[in-house]
Amino acid sequence: MSLSAAMKEGSAAEHDAAEQSPFLTELLAGRVDASGYADYLLRLRIVYGALEDAVRARCDDPVVAAVYDPALERAAAIEKDLDHWAPGIARDVDSPAAQAYRDRVAGLSWGPALVAHHYTRYLGDLSGGQAMGRILDREFGLDGAGLAFYDFPMRVKPYKDAYRARLDGLELRADEIDRAVEEVRVAFGLNQAVFDELAAKLPAYRR
Repeated sequence: MSLSAAMKEGSAAEHDAAEQSPFLTELLAGRVDASGYADYLLRLRIVYGALEDAVRARCDDPVVAAVYDPALERAAAIEKDLDHWAPGIARDVDSPAAQAYRDRVAGLSWGPALVAHHYTRYLGDLSGGQAMGRILDREFGLDGAGLAFYDFPMRVKPYKDAYRARLDGLELRADEIDRAVEEVRVAFGLNQAVFDELAAKLPAYRR
């Protein structure tokens, strides 16, 4: 099985669990207020800061270089969206879940494991994330404001196809593919922990 297919099929259960998170469900139903979405962005700020620092630091690794693309980076977009959703708010947040996610990414020393996190975040942003952006736009009447996170400077479908082709060209051994798929599962679990942390605060976020 190709690496991209193994990553998708091997993490299907974890992907489905993340999609069914109570926080995400309430957010996409328009029942989470601006402070709740800002808290989500603050956690993403920690995660993407760590991921993008790690990828840039390892972009001389041929495996990481195969997927590295500065056009995917989301840190600046998150800052812009925070200016819209919570202008003037302090950008630090006490989030054990986001900090655990950050620590996992920052501690990776094996290129394909870092690529597993890259794949999980950015292919998600280019797939379900695009639908999420449209739903938020409609539910909050944003007319595109505060949604820079979902705005990528490329045609999404051809880019995703090319990205998967680059993954499949890495020619990892079967045991290395299994190890990379396991790291995708870890990434989804870390993402789920962020959603769970936010779900615990849903009563305070009611819109």
